[in-house]
Amino acid sequence: MIQSPSILMMIGAFLLVLGPLVLLHELGHYLMARLFGVRADAFAIGFGKELVGWTDRRGTRWKLCALPLGGYVQFAGDMDAVSAPDPELAGASAEQLRGTFQGAKLWQRSLIVLAGPMMNLFLAVAIFATFNMAYGVPQASSVIGGFASNSVAQAAGMREGDRIVAIDGTDIESFRDIAENVMIYPGKAVAVEVERAGQRLTYPVRLAVSVEKDEFGNEMRRGLLGVRSTKLEFVRVGPVEAFSTGFEQSMGIVRTMAIGLKQIVTGERGVDEMGGPLKIAKYSGEQLQRGWLDFVGFAALISINLAFINLLPIPTLDGGHLVIYAAEAIRRRPLGIRSQEWAFRTGLAFVLALMLFVTLNDIVSLLPTGN
Repeated sequence: MIQSPSILMMIGAFLLVLGPLVLLHELGHYLMARLFGVRADAFAIGFGKELVGWTDRRGTRWKLCALPLGGYVQFAGDMDAVSAPDPELAGASAEQLRGTFQGAKLWQRSLIVLAGPMMNLFLAVAIFATFNMAYGVPQASSVIGGFASNSVAQAAGMREGDRIVAIDGTDIESFRDIAENVMIYPGKAVAVEVERAGQRLTYPVRLAVSVEKDEFGNEMRRGLLGVRSTKLEFVRVGPVEAFSTGFEQSMGIVRTMAIGLKQIVTGERGVDEMGGPLKIAKYSGEQLQRGWLDFVGFAALISINLAFINLLPIPTLDGGHLVIYAAEAIRRRPLGIRSQEWAFRTGLAFVLALMLFVTLNDIVSLLPTGN
């Protein structure tokens, strides 16, 4: 087992990951707003007390704040950092609303909100595309080339040479598809469809549960089918295919996150598998200790995670804003300012409670077990 990185290295790596990702996210909001003529009163990295800042010629206050766990852009017409509309704008004329966030058209406000998560997603796709062009895309067919010891697939009756074509109704085209549809379901009963000599056969299988530790002692609980590929090749690709594959890889991670969240909510996975700022700091330091390639790949994962979390339909988060705009589109008029204010207060309370919970969860899970 490798010695864990120092506290200073963890903190430095955490800031090195989160800082640029938050900056990019908020720049997405800011640049899209600029495109539509919406003024920004403040652009902040972090929350709380301002440590350093300056005001540009457009009147935007750019600042670095004490608590480096996010950021925000406060637009003209916003009451606070979570973009709750200013009650004083109720009944304002179109001229008074000019240049404010509330004065922008509904589709413009939606694009401004969506631009932040999309910037994070684009960064991840760009990182994966760069890796794909530099090292090639791993390709292996879904044909079974062998079995692991105690393979549940072999025990169910599958044979070498069988081509896996579906798992629980999801089409399988490559060996990577097998891994993506198995590892997130430890212990689950699934139906595996194979093609053998022109015939399709279906085998009921309960996936094995594998609890593995990496070189730093972090435990990972995964589902296993117990099959090996015939041959793995890294194929060189051009920019278009590299970006296309990078997008598919990113969407695969989003899907895994969505399923993982559902499993935690339904109790299929324990809440101890949730990670907060302390775990992110720990993993950031470990990936940096492994090397820059691992660290950059980890940054892509966190960038996708940032986009995913921000798109959850919780008021104060980008997804919550989009839900409110969807309601406005259906009603053909905005929600009342007071209603939005209460929604944002409730959402903020939920987010703060969740942050407190995951931080305490981090502390408990990172304490020595005495083993």
